[in-house]
Amino acid sequence: MTDILGKKLESKIDNRLNSKRKRVELEDGFKKGKVVNEVLDKPTVMTLYKMIKDHIIAYVNGSVSAGKESVLFWGVDENDSNVALKIYLVSTSNFKKREPYILGDPRFSHVKKGTKNLVYLWAKKEFRNLTQCHDAGIPVPRPLHVANNVLAMEFVGSDGAPAKSLLCSQVDKNDYSQAIAIIEDLYKKAKLVHGDFSEYNIFKTENGLVVFDLGSGVDLRHPNAQEFLKRDINNIRRFFDKRGIPVEDPGKIFGDIVK
Repeated sequence: MTDILGKKLESKIDNRLNSKRKRVELEDGFKKGKVVNEVLDKPTVMTLYKMIKDHIIAYVNGSVSAGKESVLFWGVDENDSNVALKIYLVSTSNFKKREPYILGDPRFSHVKKGTKNLVYLWAKKEFRNLTQCHDAGIPVPRPLHVANNVLAMEFVGSDGAPAKSLLCSQVDKNDYSQAIAIIEDLYKKAKLVHGDFSEYNIFKTENGLVVFDLGSGVDLRHPNAQEFLKRDINNIRRFFDKRGIPVEDPGKIFGDIVK
């Protein structure tokens, strides 16, 4: 009886997803069949169904971008507001490489073995990092909900198209100043180090920069927090330097932040 009910629920959510899905070509080698099999597997479909039942979202339009560890879907809530649904791939082995960003973070001292458990924890970790940043007034997508391998957050963009990243934007000195200020605010206000701060993980919007992909973010008590901070500073400094924007010495930036 339970299996029959499960199949009915799965069929219902599949039909709802398919009826609303916007066809978008995926990058990074994701093929249509592969995305359906690896992202919208039965547990993920059931998670999405529960999110609909709990009124977190009303429906899902479709996928808008893909990476090695997750696929971003464009959802809509009951108020017709866009919602970003980040679905982490439970089948990927890349998360095993992410353990150094969890082990040593006192907020996550109990890590269960297994890829699925690690992926679920990673989703919770990103949700918690987003919440800490949002509460501290740092420009990040507003976190809405997390369940298993699905993270729901504010959609930064319009009509299902994400805002442009710094990499794909014209940049100026003000953008550089904002980027350094975000790193400093992360450290001093949210008590976090991003861990993967770069031109790939920053939106440029009409209202300024918005930082995303905070799954790698670590608590300041993490043993490698300061090394991650130095790397974040060097990465973003290198990007702006290549674009011809005057930049400060990384040692000075680091010293100003941690003093």
